[in-house]
Amino acid sequence: MAGPATRFRYSGWDGSQDVEVAADDVLRAIADDLMTYGDFRWAIRNLMSRGMSLPDGTRLQGLRDLMRQLRERKKERLERFDLGSVMKDIEEKLAEILAMEEATVDEWLDRDEADFSEEVLRQIAERNQDELDRLPEDAAGRVRALEKYEFLNPDAQRKFLELLNQLRKAMTQTFFNDVEQMVKNLSDGDIARMKEMLRALNEMLVRKIAGEDPGFEEFMERFGDMFGDDPPGSLDELLEEMRRRMAAAQSLLGSMSPDQRAQLQSMLADRFGDPELEAELARLAKEMDFLNPRGNRYHFDGSEELDLEAAMSLMNEMHELDELIEQVQAAERRGDPEGIDQDTLRALLDDEAGESLEDLTRLVDALRDAGYIRSAGGDKWELTPRGSRMIGQQALGEIYARLRRQSLGSHAVPEEGRFGERKEQTKPYEFGDPFHLHMPRTIRNAIDRAGPSLPIDLRHEDFEIYRSELLTSTATAMLVDQSWSMALRGSFQAAKKVALALHNLITSQYPRDQFHVIGFAAYANELKAHDLPFLQWDEYVLGTNMQHALLLAERLLSRQDAGSKQIIMISDGEPTAHLLPDGRHRFAYPPTPETFRATFRAVKRCTQKGIAINTFMLDANDYLKDFMDHVARINGGRVFYTTPEKLGEYILVDYVDHKRKKLGRS
Repeated sequence: MAGPATRFRYSGWDGSQDVEVAADDVLRAIADDLMTYGDFRWAIRNLMSRGMSLPDGTRLQGLRDLMRQLRERKKERLERFDLGSVMKDIEEKLAEILAMEEATVDEWLDRDEADFSEEVLRQIAERNQDELDRLPEDAAGRVRALEKYEFLNPDAQRKFLELLNQLRKAMTQTFFNDVEQMVKNLSDGDIARMKEMLRALNEMLVRKIAGEDPGFEEFMERFGDMFGDDPPGSLDELLEEMRRRMAAAQSLLGSMSPDQRAQLQSMLADRFGDPELEAELARLAKEMDFLNPRGNRYHFDGSEELDLEAAMSLMNEMHELDELIEQVQAAERRGDPEGIDQDTLRALLDDEAGESLEDLTRLVDALRDAGYIRSAGGDKWELTPRGSRMIGQQALGEIYARLRRQSLGSHAVPEEGRFGERKEQTKPYEFGDPFHLHMPRTIRNAIDRAGPSLPIDLRHEDFEIYRSELLTSTATAMLVDQSWSMALRGSFQAAKKVALALHNLITSQYPRDQFHVIGFAAYANELKAHDLPFLQWDEYVLGTNMQHALLLAERLLSRQDAGSKQIIMISDGEPTAHLLPDGRHRFAYPPTPETFRATFRAVKRCTQKGIAINTFMLDANDYLKDFMDHVARINGGRVFYTTPEKLGEYILVDYVDHKRKKLGRS
């Protein structure tokens, strides 16, 4: 029975769709750092820090980008708001309340004294007027006095109660996030329950400090409804939120002028009118000292005004920005973005920043899942042979791309065949040719000869084949200079990249060829291709021992049965070391005649074995040219003077061009 039909829905790209970063793109982005420094963790850490451009033209933001956005948002907040307006807002609300009340008092004072009741109301108004005249000048003193004042205007009284409720809420926000349920009505029952909650919370903290079970689950069963729609899931979560709230409150006070700070502190003190409740809050503040809730001082110089509630919210945001900045800085140092609070990042910046952070956390997983890296124990990773091959393929592609831009020849990937590479040009088939049949041309030849009819009458004279190129088997040893000068001049990375690219070219397109890589500094040794990305220059022992490298290459190539043998040597200077009979090396700069003679003898040994030496020099001073001219006269090989940027193009073009010759006749 047929299953249900699968339906697909298509929509235009709106930027919200999640596109995972491809492992090939990640490997390409770290390849240069990997080959320069030979350290995978450093390369991936650098990539996470700087971000990367993606093939579709978009950009994966790095940690530096996120850091810049966070700092810009913090700067925008500091330049936008006026923290001094918090007390101004309270003073304006008090002025409005007093104006409403004084208007009512004036009305009562203007009443006719004809009857007794009017006289009583007038006396009440006179008493209230006297109290209003004796109100303190400062806002905190006025709030405290008005708490005992009996309002004549009900609207003024309602507004004053709203102001008190705002102050109580701000006081409670010093400790708790969602405080609506705690200060909604503040009836006698509400205050009693808040005291119970605070008492239980303080006892729970004492047990935690003592190392005992604090009993968080029981606490939340009794008081969870007081913590809003998103209550904390653990005691640590609750304490962390309280630490942030206390730090934000300290920052608010610390960022005010001394006079404003003193007034606000006085205004928030004893806000609930219950000594026991105030005592429990004071005890909570003391118990929380072990969390070290330190506040920062911020310098706001904007003009946008804030009320107290908005100021508390702003302080929380400023602390979240500071904590995120610290998290991003720590992530850059570790090379691991896991410690960044992704939800807070999305809330403070945008979804794009959150998605970039998600992608950064998946970079290593993408490389692992693609088989490009593997665990080396602990939190260490190493490149796999497949990863090394992919870097070589990418390096080869970069060189070919430059060749195409510069029109330096065609290097299409060949198709494997018995006798050679198939080309797009064709020729009539002749006996002995490889039977690489070009079917469209062959059928057209038959139709042109016999006319259109079915079945088509094919004869041997109709056959047309692809032209091909004969490939000679070649054994190559690439000698890579690992001396200090290569690193100092920026040539070493280029040499490694070329070695990887040539290895990839040979293994993928010329499988009959053999390829060896030899590194040389004070001594020479054979290298494995998958170790090339991690190869470093020799920073401990001085010397450029071409003699040892040539002798090792001669020994390796002598074992091969290839049709042609060659050495490709990459260096930037003359030989400064050679082997002594006891196996030790002797270094001298400037080079001694003995070193030159030992090197020339090694060149002669290679020449006698039929091994061509093609040298690619990354320097071109006259002294060096004299030395290389002598090598060329002994061996008959060629010398190329180039730069690190052109090295790959020179070597690959030379390698391919000297392998080809035409097989078919025109």
